[in-house]
Amino acid sequence: MRNTVKLTGAVAAAALTLALGACSAPSDPDTEKKDDASSPLVVGATSVPHAEILEYVKKDLAPKEGLKIQVKTFDDYQLINPATKDGSLGANYFQTKEFLDDWNKKNDGDIEPVVNVHVEPMGVYSKQYDKLSELKSGDTVGVPNDASNEARALKLLDEAGAIELKADAPAIPGLNDIADKKGLTIKESKAELLAPQLSDYDAAVINGNYAIAAKLSPKSDSLAIESAKNSPYANFLAVDKSEKNDARVQKLAKLLNSDQVKKYIETHYKDGSVLPSFSKAS
Repeated sequence: MRNTVKLTGAVAAAALTLALGACSAPSDPDTEKKDDASSPLVVGATSVPHAEILEYVKKDLAPKEGLKIQVKTFDDYQLINPATKDGSLGANYFQTKEFLDDWNKKNDGDIEPVVNVHVEPMGVYSKQYDKLSELKSGDTVGVPNDASNEARALKLLDEAGAIELKADAPAIPGLNDIADKKGLTIKESKAELLAPQLSDYDAAVINGNYAIAAKLSPKSDSLAIESAKNSPYANFLAVDKSEKNDARVQKLAKLLNSDQVKKYIETHYKDGSVLPSFSKAS
């Protein structure tokens, strides 16, 4: 009888253990909530100025809001949207609307802007010349090879008189939309390579963040530069549509449009390479 009681107790205990184990089993990583407020929001960014601004927010502003941020820096910005789409990143901060629209269209993406933060005027730089007018037939000009930034580069060269775009050129022009190259050879390259390889070109159109990283001042070193007034090229915080209601994203958006961040940008980028441009992105 005693043995029967012990066996019954053991069976009951085992059943209870199994039941408790089922309740407390580790959750499937694929079904865990990515917007758990207690976990860090992983934000992908290029190093300058995006990661710098995020690190400032992470250190000086986020703790007061109970927000944890993990900044993941990318040298190749072409990898950031794919990582956002597949959920490796909870948000990103590096791009313009024109670039995002083109990426979403080509990659069946559903990434959305949240808030605009800043503008980085694109500029033309050269180690050969001091004036854009010194460019001559036979010279080579480097431009970014992604559709959005190449379009910006061509528009800037057109506005500066270095080339002439066709009258019916689309909103996002490409090399085939140049009416007159004026003898120049327009050479495409990865955007991040143009600054370090500037000496390989007679001139190159360089994104603001890569110019900063190469110690080039848009204000004093550029031969021509985009106007920042009413610029359509604001850089913004972005998320996959499925994450737009994440409370952590909303907290970060508020901080990125704060007076403290405005002051940080104006103080740390005095050469005009980064300008505050706060507003809800659309």
